[in-house]
Amino acid sequence: MAALNKQQILRQIPPVNQILEDDTVNQFIQKYGRNLVLFNIRQIIEAYKKDLEYTAYKPLSREQISEYIIDCLKKAMIPNQFKSLQKVINATGIILHTNLGRAPLPHHVLNAVYETSSGYSNLEFNLESGARGSRYWHIESVLKEITGAESAMVVNNNAAAVFLCLNTLANDREVIVSRGQQVEIGGSFRIPDIIVRSGARMVEIGTTNKTHLRDYENAITDSTAILLKVHTSNFKMLGFTQEVPLKAIADLGKKHNLWVMEDLGSGSLIDLTRLGLPYEPTVQDSIHMGADLVTFSGDKLLGGPQAGIIVGKKALIDKVKANPLARMLRVDKMTLTALEVVLHLYLYGSDVVTDIPVLKMIAKRKEQLEEEAVDLRNHIINAVPEGYDIDIVDDEGEVGGGSLPGVVLEGKAVAVKPISKNVNTLQRLLRKMTPPVIGRIRKDRILFNVRTLNKEDYAFIARSLKQVLKDEWYETCGDGNGGSCGPRKNNISKATY
Repeated sequence: MAALNKQQILRQIPPVNQILEDDTVNQFIQKYGRNLVLFNIRQIIEAYKKDLEYTAYKPLSREQISEYIIDCLKKAMIPNQFKSLQKVINATGIILHTNLGRAPLPHHVLNAVYETSSGYSNLEFNLESGARGSRYWHIESVLKEITGAESAMVVNNNAAAVFLCLNTLANDREVIVSRGQQVEIGGSFRIPDIIVRSGARMVEIGTTNKTHLRDYENAITDSTAILLKVHTSNFKMLGFTQEVPLKAIADLGKKHNLWVMEDLGSGSLIDLTRLGLPYEPTVQDSIHMGADLVTFSGDKLLGGPQAGIIVGKKALIDKVKANPLARMLRVDKMTLTALEVVLHLYLYGSDVVTDIPVLKMIAKRKEQLEEEAVDLRNHIINAVPEGYDIDIVDDEGEVGGGSLPGVVLEGKAVAVKPISKNVNTLQRLLRKMTPPVIGRIRKDRILFNVRTLNKEDYAFIARSLKQVLKDEWYETCGDGNGGSCGPRKNNISKATY
């Protein structure tokens, strides 16, 4: 059969109304409703069309494509497949991978979230008095105990925390910040933009690489409300640089009766030098050095759920809590439960480094990584066909999530090189597994970095590789010899986890 071009293949896709007439599809309609079935059919067809952009499919008849769509529909209609947001296996070596949801939570945190969310809770109910309570109360005492601050509250992320504090305390007034600290965080959100949107007026001082204490003092006017220090947690400047220590800024704030606020960003609660990493200022350090308010993230180095945490002077936080915008930015019972349990691990846990997955992954040593890489390699060797190059290689990782920039985590990965198959196609097919396996490509090999893997992931990765390397529907693609890849069969089976 002569090869067809893309347009000819597109014309082979059956109309949606024809697929809806199939008996199996009608059974799904009766069980789940026409709208959900129609939505899934359209999603499958769109995915099929997108695949044509990457692959040269062998010609399929309209009947074969119809069978393929219906087979995919059978898998899509499994109840746990309805959701778009799903678990993935992170084999990238990037611990706080923003695209993959940042910090994984401890398992018993999930149990606590389920218990709180599966029924009613005392979210805003005081069990002692029987009157209405505050949702902030559940985490305030533990945050005060850990950080040494007078008070605390939580909003939905750190950008919101910074915004809310500035809007409350510096609306229509001046906020002084070093030019070298006007950072851009994820999603193109910039500190200057947040300051302006909060209603404050930004006063930038110093130069990109150097700011002195006199720059702060010379910029103070009757309109100044806050001296803001932004920890550059997502980049480093090296060479001829200087910034003013927080303690000196705090002393200046007291001298001029101004509030001092620090956006600490990644929010470490332990001294990371004990894990062999460079010093990273902790929240406790900032409070001890005299900051009136400190904001930081819950889902970065703290290792909890996404949240923006504010700690500091009680009088200021009471004002922030009273801001009407606080209701717009508040967190729900699931986030509060998860955060409270994680914080209790810092306060009462026997070994927080072992208890918090993020810290546990950061703390992995070379010997442990080598052992884990051997284990994963053995799983893969025992699963995939013979003849594939499967090696253990050095592979640098990183903390990620805008934390500890420039810190390289030496690591190990298992590298798999396809014999005749295109590695980009292999990577794409692994993303189609349930759950998807996310690895990285280097030098025509796909790498599975063990730092971000659990031992229970190894068998699944091996089974997934076995399937995509062995299945009939996966053929040579992009090999320069006219090869093509795509479904030779009329179905794509998915591994299960």
